[in-house]
Amino acid sequence: MDGDFRSTFVREPGSLKNNPALVLNADYRPLSYYPLSLWPWQEAVKAAVLDRVDIVAEYDKVVRSPSREIRIPSVVVLKDFVKPQKRVAFTRFNLFLRDEFSCQYCGTRGDLTFDHVVPRARGGITSWENVVAACSRCNLKKGSKSLRQAGMSLRRAPRRPGAEELRDTGRKFPPNHLHETWIDFLYWDAELEA
Repeated sequence: MDGDFRSTFVREPGSLKNNPALVLNADYRPLSYYPLSLWPWQEAVKAAVLDRVDIVAEYDKVVRSPSREIRIPSVVVLKDFVKPQKRVAFTRFNLFLRDEFSCQYCGTRGDLTFDHVVPRARGGITSWENVVAACSRCNLKKGSKSLRQAGMSLRRAPRRPGAEELRDTGRKFPPNHLHETWIDFLYWDAELEA
C-alpha cells in the first residue's frame, strides 16, 4: 500500500502539474503566442533558482525542499533577451496558422489538409506562394485541376508571412486556459479601441 501511494504521488503530483508559467522575453513580451510560451512549474522554479529569470507573478501554491520554500511562478521574465527569429519556417503548423486554420476555398475550419494551388502534376512547387490550407472536401474537388478548371477561387492569395505577422495571427487563438496573471502580459501591446 505504501508503494502505491509513493508511485502515485511521484507520477501525479496533484494539481502542481497544472500550474505552468508564462515565459516572457526580457522585453516583457511572450516568446511566442501560438503556441503560447509556457514552461512546466518545475522548469520555472529551476530557472528562478539558477537566477536565469525574474518571477513577475506567482500562484498561491508553494513547493518545499529541505532548505527552501518557494511559491510556484505563474509569470517569469528572462534576464537575457532572446532575439526573435526573422525567418518563418515552412511547416504545416505555420501554414495553417497563416491561413487562420480555415480552408482557403470555402472558409470552413477543422479537418484541414493542404493543397497546391498550381498542382504538382502541372509543375507547381511546394512553397509559401503555392500552398494553402484546404478542407478535405475542397481538396478532393480541386484535385489536380487548376482553379479555373475546378470552378474555385481563393479567399486570399498565398504568400510568405513575416514573423511578426505570424505572431499577431497567433494572438487570435488563445489557449483554452489563461490564468488571470497572464492577461496583462499577453495583450499589453495591442492597440486599444477608441
